[in-house]
Amino acid sequence: MGSSLGKPHLSIVIPAYNEENRLGETLRRVAEYLDDQSFRAEVIVVDDGSTDATVEVARASRGEHRVLVNDGNRGKGYSVRRGALEAQGDLILFSDADLSAPIDQFDKLRRAIEDGADVAIGSRAMPDSDIQIHQPWYRETMGRTFNFLVRALVIPGISDTQCGFKAFTGASAREIFRRQTLPGFAFDVEILYIAQRLGYRVREVPVVWRDSPDTRVGAMSDSLAMFSDIIRIRAIHSRLRPLR
Repeated sequence: MGSSLGKPHLSIVIPAYNEENRLGETLRRVAEYLDDQSFRAEVIVVDDGSTDATVEVARASRGEHRVLVNDGNRGKGYSVRRGALEAQGDLILFSDADLSAPIDQFDKLRRAIEDGADVAIGSRAMPDSDIQIHQPWYRETMGRTFNFLVRALVIPGISDTQCGFKAFTGASAREIFRRQTLPGFAFDVEILYIAQRLGYRVREVPVVWRDSPDTRVGAMSDSLAMFSDIIRIRAIHSRLRPLR
């Protein structure tokens, strides 16, 4: 990683729940990527009440990173929000702990922000997206159904809200995440809805993506909760107005 002192250019937030088997390799790959960059970066691992050795693996891994430990299993949305609000970077990226979108895909999101976006989100659903390992057919079907409902009810024009690879300017992240309320998996929809309501420029970017079979999203239980949450988002944030 860059060794210059002062505020980091990039903060990478990684939520983790029972990730002892994958997190060490993920942090190694992130550190190797950052070693090749000229900018300074920080990595923030947010442990969501793991019952395995996730915290110990995170603390033992090399690289410049912090480990935040939630007081119990609070949810992915809660964990990402906590990490984003702790982050000091000019840019803030959150990534799933399995690196389904390889860390070097951040280069694409960074270019989108340099071109004027306030929020750049990885997408698995664009013509140039490169899905190298697909989800099981039933998860892909459920995902398409969920995204259809999201576009119809909450956020028109975004084809994939749920890819766990999103970047923000530091200023937009702080405004968006301090307003976020949902602790569960529907938080992606909420933060994008907030971004649009506040007038931020959101750009969807095709990325390389490889499914990880050890997903933390329950096919039925979490999906039902997410459907319920997206119905609430418009009501929760109906009074938001553009900041500019």
